Amino acid sequence: MTWCEACDWNVDPGKPDEAPGRMEAFRRRLAKSYGEKLYAEVAAGGSLAPHRDPAGVFALVLALAVHGFTAAVALGGLLLITVAGGVAFCVLGVVLLLLAWVLRPRMARLPEDLPVLRRADAPELFALVDEVAALTGTTGVRAVVVDGDFNASVSTYGIRRHRVLSLGLGAWESLTPQERIALLGHELGHFANGDLRHGLVVSNALRSLDTWRYLVAAQSRPQTLMDWLLNLLYLPPRLVVNGLLALLDRLTLRSAQRAEYLADTFAARVGSTASAVALMDKLLVWESGEGWLRREVNAVRTKGSRAAGRDTNADELWEGLAAHMASVPDRERERLRRVGALRGHSVDSSHPPTHLRRACLLAVPPTGAVLNPTDERLAAVSTELSTARATVTRMIVRG
Repeated sequence: MTWCEACDWNVDPGKPDEAPGRMEAFRRRLAKSYGEKLYAEVAAGGSLAPHRDPAGVFALVLALAVHGFTAAVALGGLLLITVAGGVAFCVLGVVLLLLAWVLRPRMARLPEDLPVLRRADAPELFALVDEVAALTGTTGVRAVVVDGDFNASVSTYGIRRHRVLSLGLGAWESLTPQERIALLGHELGHFANGDLRHGLVVSNALRSLDTWRYLVAAQSRPQTLMDWLLNLLYLPPRLVVNGLLALLDRLTLRSAQRAEYLADTFAARVGSTASAVALMDKLLVWESGEGWLRREVNAVRTKGSRAAGRDTNADELWEGLAAHMASVPDRERERLRRVGALRGHSVDSSHPPTHLRRACLLAVPPTGAVLNPTDERLAAVSTELSTARATVTRMIVRG
């Protein structure tokens, strides 16, 4: 891209970002505001250590109230069926029970359509994860889910809330070895940073409120009188649900922002400040990587039928992605950093702006890498991922 470093001429020639919905726009404004305030605190020498504040306590109380309402709906349905009697009351009771079932707190499950690695499948990978986890002050994971996304995340599954790491090959294969360590440090650091939104109570309350918001959403283009009446009927509960969702967002978003900044410090502590900063830069380039991968997959598809997925060399595809990412010149990376700052780029509405996360890492004295895996160890990890890599490649090629 031709642009001027001195005056930023043509630094951002692309189309403006698509306007988000009202709730998403509200969340992004909050994320930007809290992200800027937390960055100012860190730059002034403040601490990111997690702590329970009045907002966090109120958020837990509010989340419990949301679950209490769900329990009341279920109890009301049971009473209508067992006590009130009558066909009409029984039908209403069944409707309430079905609604409570939709709104119930849920335990996540491992995906059935993606490769899932256990310790026996990838002992060297799990040993590396355990070592990074220990350096962040937490423990490892029970399973690793592999997909093709340009992302990585941690979560829990099952009643016993076993830990799981989701590893996107788009991200993993496009990073250098030390950037991968920083990525693991960031994700596993979430288990040690006190993020309320990762907790069972608050996360399920947010999901329940989002479900309510969907159920009482207004029809954007009402056509009949019934459509207008339903929109009018749903207006009071819609205002209540949107108000509760906005309040819970406001109460928990500062904690979520602090958790992201703290996770970044774990990335720098384990993989070095330079690798953590480079990881921030890769977030801005991943869109280019997605475009490259899409073009390559389309080229494979045009060569034949679905059988092309069986003949695709997975190693060549992901090595090509890594080469493409490495070929992006420094000048273009600088332009993307400036565009990210202008547009307020962030991973999603719960993350601080990426340029502030990068600046926060650079605002403190740099650290070196604590963990430097050998080439042999990295090769062993790559070998353990080979079967999952081939499976994911076939899935991507087949659409």
